[in-house]
Amino acid sequence: MAETKTIESNLKELELNALLEVTEAINNNLSEESLYKIYHFTLLANLKVKKLALFVESNEEWNCKVFFGVTQEVIKSIPVEQFEEEVKVKALRGAECGDFDHIIPVLHKNELLALVFVGDIAETTAGFSGKSATTFLEALTNIILVAIENKKLARQQLEQEAFKKELEIAKQVQNYLFPKNLPSTDQFEVAAYYQPHHNVGGDYYDYIAIDEDQFLLCIADVSGKGVPAALMMSNFQASLHTLVRQTNDLTTIVSELNHQIKFSGNGEIFITFFVAIYSKSENTLRYVNCGHNPPLLQVNGNEDIELTIGTTVLGMFEPLPFKDMGLIENLESFYLFCYTDGLNEAINMAEEEFGEDRIMKGIKSVENSRPGELNHAMMEAVNEFRQGQDYRDDVTLLSAKFKS
Repeated sequence: MAETKTIESNLKELELNALLEVTEAINNNLSEESLYKIYHFTLLANLKVKKLALFVESNEEWNCKVFFGVTQEVIKSIPVEQFEEEVKVKALRGAECGDFDHIIPVLHKNELLALVFVGDIAETTAGFSGKSATTFLEALTNIILVAIENKKLARQQLEQEAFKKELEIAKQVQNYLFPKNLPSTDQFEVAAYYQPHHNVGGDYYDYIAIDEDQFLLCIADVSGKGVPAALMMSNFQASLHTLVRQTNDLTTIVSELNHQIKFSGNGEIFITFFVAIYSKSENTLRYVNCGHNPPLLQVNGNEDIELTIGTTVLGMFEPLPFKDMGLIENLESFYLFCYTDGLNEAINMAEEEFGEDRIMKGIKSVENSRPGELNHAMMEAVNEFRQGQDYRDDVTLLSAKFKS
């Protein structure tokens, strides 16, 4: 009788020491790998468990995190999926799992966290009975796994907070890209509309007054979305403004922008870009289209043309394989409509795209209207067409109306 009490006392002391060691490790914020090592050592060295395999589910797959007393081949042969419905400790038949005689499902809030396969429990030198050993194993494993799960959740929360902060910064950066004030006079009016697909998009538009005679209009779309796209567009805008102060030669500007994108984007980021400079004294519009959706230009209130002349997408080749500049002369008045592909690629319930024909129809429906009214009418048309379907990309519209 006294011997039994001594064994029970030793058992409780071993269990208590094991719990204290594991708790101290958790409080010291050790890594997941270190916690599994302590679990391994505690069971093998302190509690004299002879055979064990701990399987943990992650992304609907079972991974063996700890094993000892058996070979790798035995671990690979265990049919873990067959025991996913177990909720209580179960004795295993000899042929079921080779060297293991018990399986211990570890649950937390009725959710299965892990499966522990153990063998030779009754023969441990600590004198465990099968029931006491499995109960303690279940408790110890639960403590370790819940701690690891909490660490993962805390890490995910920190990552989400960091990502949220990055998005906030990128959004602020992007807001600085767009011009604060656009011209709005009887002679010249510019209006823009911007709707990001996510919190931060990759579209950009701009108006730059070069001098009293000339002004620049542009629109761009970077491949990719989110923070990287916003940062690339920030660099792109800064480079463009610097170049415009140095030269008004569009082929030079485009070549330099292409070089910088190719260099900073490592050949993995591309930008479609349309840029035009109008000279009031010469009544000319010079432009270069770099793989962008062709803007539509109404010339002197009559002819409608697509502005397609230029080069390929920026950032793909260095140097650019060809560079052409479009020139429209005797342009005493014009109406320009630019857009990014989020507009024409918007789809409806039947997976049809809004397309260029509907864009042209939308422009015709509000002919001679103000630029802001054109943008508003275009968005109303595409929203009605979508029938509630989500946009697949950012949408940016840039409209300008000028008469000399």
